[in-house]
Amino acid sequence: MRHSLLIIFSLLFFSASCASCDKATSEPSNPDTRNTNGNNNPNPTANKMIIKIGTSTFTATLNDNATATAFKALLPLTLNMQDLNSNEKYFDFSAGLPTNASNPGTIQTGDLMLYGSKTLVLFYKSFSTTYNYTRLGRINDTTGLAAALGSGNVRVTFELE
Repeated sequence: MRHSLLIIFSLLFFSASCASCDKATSEPSNPDTRNTNGNNNPNPTANKMIIKIGTSTFTATLNDNATATAFKALLPLTLNMQDLNSNEKYFDFSAGLPTNASNPGTIQTGDLMLYGSKTLVLFYKSFSTTYNYTRLGRINDTTGLAAALGSGNVRVTFELE
């Protein structure tokens, strides 16, 4: 039953997010969330993702939860992510994703999480936190991540492997 609800919710979310799209040839009006190839996600069950930042490429493993499933339905995405506190990059979606937030206690370098229902966060430094997040996944090898993200805003591409 839970699996069926997850599939139904994911389909409804994807349908709602594309309600203003015109078939396969149109793109979202916000260029920051434009799919890089204009196609729908070909493999919504995959749990490996590629994250490209400039000339650097990282592999991430996505969690098996409703939030990650809804996020995968949006891929591929290229986002202009803003820096916050010199330890994270974030992007605010116009529509929310499902959440199951909890306090992780400690954020680890490479964590990919959702703050609230609309804010995608990629952490590039480890630290303790009192905030609640929904886990999306994590970068497998964070070597060079902080250098690739830099100190300011950055363009990041997320796509399934």
